[in-house]
Amino acid sequence: MKSPKSDLTYNPFQNLKGLLEAKSFSLRDFHHPDIVDCEEEQNPEFEENLFREAMEGVRRVSRENCVERVFEIKVPEGSRDKEDAEILSRLRDLVEHGTGFNVSDTPEYIEGTGYNVSRRITERLHQGDFSIQAHVDLHGLTVDAAKEVFERFLKRAVTAGKKGVLIIHGRGLSSPSQPVLKKKVVEWLTRGPWRKWVVAYCSARSCDGGAGATYVLLRQRPVSKRMKFKRAVQRGR
Repeated sequence: MKSPKSDLTYNPFQNLKGLLEAKSFSLRDFHHPDIVDCEEEQNPEFEENLFREAMEGVRRVSRENCVERVFEIKVPEGSRDKEDAEILSRLRDLVEHGTGFNVSDTPEYIEGTGYNVSRRITERLHQGDFSIQAHVDLHGLTVDAAKEVFERFLKRAVTAGKKGVLIIHGRGLSSPSQPVLKKKVVEWLTRGPWRKWVVAYCSARSCDGGAGATYVLLRQRPVSKRMKFKRAVQRGR
């Protein structure tokens, strides 16, 4: 047996289903003033009217009473910017003045030393520590003609007691393989009879022809077998 419903039970929607089925009332259109329709929001006229309402009462400020102030903002210079500026400065000096270029840092650089000579001598020779007292230009000559001129030049140089000389042979960039005259000059200085007179040789600085010329430092007397024997005896003691 079902228990009778209590009078304390509150069911406000118990008759709602019946009212909807009977359609005894109609829902009113609800429109809140703060809710804007999407189609109305996209209307340019609506946006223009909204802007005018927001700007109503606003007046343009006269620039006569304005004080202009210019603020200079110093942006901190990064390490990358400093590095780029330094590279550009060095490149400008190289192109305009030729400074900063070291022939010894290129593959075209050549050097060599004679008997019992420290490599430090070639470094000093390339740096210009020894004065150049004579020079000869072999550039443009054939190998045979260049050798003849080379022989006469060194003979006059050692006879006159000159120590520092410059031999210009060109870089040989037009040669199909290796620079011919440049290679021959090294051969004549290291394998021929003049090797006894050579203290050291190296590529010239850019101001004297760079890789297209060679400094040669000559001895006052040629290296003899007696000198080599004496040196060997001194080392053996």
